[in-house]
Amino acid sequence: MIRIQEETSRCLLCIDAPCTKVCPKGIDPARGLRAIRFDNSAEAGRWLTTECASCDAPCQEKCIHPDTPIRIREVSAALNAAGTAPVADSALPDLSITFCGIKCESPFFLASSAVCTNYEMIARAFDLGWAGVCFKTITYSEIKEVSPRFDAVRKGGAPFIGFRNMEQLSENTASENFSIIRRLKDSYPDKIVIASIMGETEEQWVELAKGAEQAGADMIELNFSCPQMKYAGMGSDVGQNPELVMYYSSFVKKAVKIPVLAKMTPNITHISQPAMSAYFAGCDGISAINTIKSITMDERAMVSGKRTISGYSGNAVKPIALRYIYEMASNPFLRKGNERLQLSGIGGIETWRDALEFIQLGCRNVQVCTSVMQYGYRIIDDLKLGLQSYMSRRGIRNLNELVGSELHTVCNANVLDRNTKVFPKWNYGKCTGCGRCYVACSDAGHQAISFGDDRKPRMNGKKCVGCHLCRLVCPAEAIGMAERMK
Repeated sequence: MIRIQEETSRCLLCIDAPCTKVCPKGIDPARGLRAIRFDNSAEAGRWLTTECASCDAPCQEKCIHPDTPIRIREVSAALNAAGTAPVADSALPDLSITFCGIKCESPFFLASSAVCTNYEMIARAFDLGWAGVCFKTITYSEIKEVSPRFDAVRKGGAPFIGFRNMEQLSENTASENFSIIRRLKDSYPDKIVIASIMGETEEQWVELAKGAEQAGADMIELNFSCPQMKYAGMGSDVGQNPELVMYYSSFVKKAVKIPVLAKMTPNITHISQPAMSAYFAGCDGISAINTIKSITMDERAMVSGKRTISGYSGNAVKPIALRYIYEMASNPFLRKGNERLQLSGIGGIETWRDALEFIQLGCRNVQVCTSVMQYGYRIIDDLKLGLQSYMSRRGIRNLNELVGSELHTVCNANVLDRNTKVFPKWNYGKCTGCGRCYVACSDAGHQAISFGDDRKPRMNGKKCVGCHLCRLVCPAEAIGMAERMK
């Protein structure tokens, strides 16, 4: 049986896909492949129907993959054999949620970055279904960028799993950006526009905030976190200083009536310190995280033979972002009574499941950037549909029910159960006999796996400690988990 996730990971995700254009039945196989690619197999049957499995597959003949065409017919057959029917449209729940007192049609926003720099881009994103945007940071400082400014860490078929960028703030003048915000709110009054700003002095912070409010921005985000500013005393230099965070936050909060967010830097040991400063200064919410300071060594990314420290993002940073979100969501000083400080989660969100994890740890809003740079605004389709499907299958009708729902599962390491273990469990029907589990356990584990001439791994229960390294390295997903036992 074909492994559909592995097969669809090869899909080029073409624009105006040739496979769909030649479908004689008007079906959209490209959309189905994209749904699977973005962890939405349960809903892919909307496009890869039972008819696809019995078709003579002209779509495969038109596939432009440079190696082997995607086996669309076999993917469809495997998908339908699984027997999971898509959720009916009428059963898909509403994704609206209130964030900092403002109703949003969904929690999905574009993060302040290259993906939202002008009216035409943002209008297209709104038309495709994004609920809001955090406009690229507005400043009075002169911005002149370098070339090239991007680099990536690659693995497998993905364009990149980690992304490094040296881009700074908006190159438009402040007045140009305010004009764009005004046009966006005129054209899309129900969409949410957050104005990201960065000043050098308290006067600039206040002037920018007032200008954004007058232009019609729904909220303001204070960029205390950009890691690659040309000038000292800006960006993450501010975010690493709780006193400056409080100073600038209080000035802005007093100057405007719309909600104010403070964007936190991860380039700090204790993120709750500047977060508390922003909270005590009156900020309505926190967005986190911005990119992580990093260096990559690809010579093609050098600028006239030089490298520099700059921001790292992408799916690889998600666990770090989640850690910071948890620390703020669980901080008793960042709440009023039973109400937590409103959080906007950023960092490595690529699929609806990634977004769900941020929501489950306390976020009411999520911002996306790097995955849009890879795949385009169209990922909003599967972000929304995947989350709606998850909620529907579990009888959840209101997104509020998921906010912070998994906070109670996170604890300090000193209270973890150390008296029981979960042994790995082999499915020999899936096992290919590659021996990866044996190699990993022998060279980095507890030498608890033997591997004979029959190429079948066998576990020694007296040696196994239940670390599950074997399960994680298995390329065939042939190792599962037994019941926990003493």
